[in-house]
Amino acid sequence: MALPENLLLTVCSAIYDPVTTTDELIPSGETSSYRSNPLKLASFALSRRDPDYVPRAQATQALETGRQAGAPAPEVQAVLEQLGQKDLAPEAYQIGSVLFANKPGDGSAREQAASCQRVMGASANFAKQYATKRYRSNCINWGMTPFLVENPEVFELGDYIFVPSIREAVLENKASFSAYAVKPDGTVTEFPVSTGALTEAERQIIADGCLINYYRNNQ
Repeated sequence: MALPENLLLTVCSAIYDPVTTTDELIPSGETSSYRSNPLKLASFALSRRDPDYVPRAQATQALETGRQAGAPAPEVQAVLEQLGQKDLAPEAYQIGSVLFANKPGDGSAREQAASCQRVMGASANFAKQYATKRYRSNCINWGMTPFLVENPEVFELGDYIFVPSIREAVLENKASFSAYAVKPDGTVTEFPVSTGALTEAERQIIADGCLINYYRNNQ
């Protein structure tokens, strides 16, 4: 699915270790027999590090299903109202899950470390730094925006994060732009994010929704 004008994200996992490995993102070993079954393989995402990640991500997918049907859930409508966006049309945004880790993607270059997040409905990652270029590239190729954030203290597990005009920010390669954390009590906090340096092709891949769409659109 192509990158929308606005993103509404739910923080489904927050990992504050110095480094998060690809083996923590998707374990090796017992998952190898499911490589031809993306849904089954994705059910193991973060299973060794955060066993509740998958059910949280699935709950977010259910919210996105409601949005696609034109009937956003009451909690989503409440968040939009807290953001001053109560009249935002369902087609003007998407709902996705998001992972925060200080420095994710260390170790093996397994593509599944990114693809399993996407299968679980992830739209982005937040990180202070990406451990490897390969993991960051895999996220981009699967259509997940690789956000960088200096002050992750402004959000925590279970919060919503609204990123307005994200498509414009990516395509115009803006150095920094605003996101908004919404806590369960309704508190809204603005904070700066960036995507780091992106090539023209990487910007278009994210905007198109994934590398496959990018190739299809440029045939």
